[in-house]
Amino acid sequence: MSKKVVVIGGGNMGTAIVVGMVKSQSYDPSNITIIEASHTRHDFLKSEFPNVNIVLDVNGPVKEADIIILAIKPNVFSELLPTLADFIDPETLIVSVAAGLQIKTIAKLLGDDYKIVRTMPNLPAAAGEGMTVLAPNSLINATDLAHVKEIFDGCGKTEVLAEKHFDAVTALSGSSPAMIFMFIEAMADGAVLKGIPRQQAYNIASQAVLGSVKYFAESGKHPGELKDMVCSPGGTTIEMVSTLEATGFRSSIVQAISDCADKSASMK
Repeated sequence: MSKKVVVIGGGNMGTAIVVGMVKSQSYDPSNITIIEASHTRHDFLKSEFPNVNIVLDVNGPVKEADIIILAIKPNVFSELLPTLADFIDPETLIVSVAAGLQIKTIAKLLGDDYKIVRTMPNLPAAAGEGMTVLAPNSLINATDLAHVKEIFDGCGKTEVLAEKHFDAVTALSGSSPAMIFMFIEAMADGAVLKGIPRQQAYNIASQAVLGSVKYFAESGKHPGELKDMVCSPGGTTIEMVSTLEATGFRSSIVQAISDCADKSASMK
């Protein structure tokens, strides 16, 4: 791709996005610029991405950008965006990865004539297995959206949803890795209780989760059907399932997702 991409913010998510672009070879590193204000982080990024442009100044690179990815904290937007409005071409794609910041808020800071895509990536993007949900505003066309999808497909998978769903997306994708990590830890704790060394318990539990998810994704089967395939009559697995049902496993997760979405909605 010959388009110039500018990533404002070289933190964990900004870095993960650049890693995805470089690894997938969807963009030439020379066409990627990271703007990072911290001198320490700036030097680190230079060593990590020798072929990517790493700069401190904001205004210069954004003038020539075709796509600008805002990988900064939500509280920085109100200070930064008004200063950029005079430098950004209206045809430039503005991509936000800030949690909880609505398209209308970004448009108010920049102007109503900008092409904006709100995204919700998650932490596994750093391992190339992220889930990013995209919500475009009305000015984004199919070609624009394809360019943005290509960037985030390099970090995992993407889905497109209306912005009205983003509180639920926050729970289902953005926050849910914490729940998965707790699940792995709890599985390992149970194994340690039965005498398995801690690190081996983590290794076994994480691979069980990884393998199960991959098998589900590739099989095309309903998760309940796959669960039934593992449960022999009167066997060990159905005993586990029975215990989980009795202790509210499903209802706890459903409630956690719902509460997380409600919290997201309340923070606007």
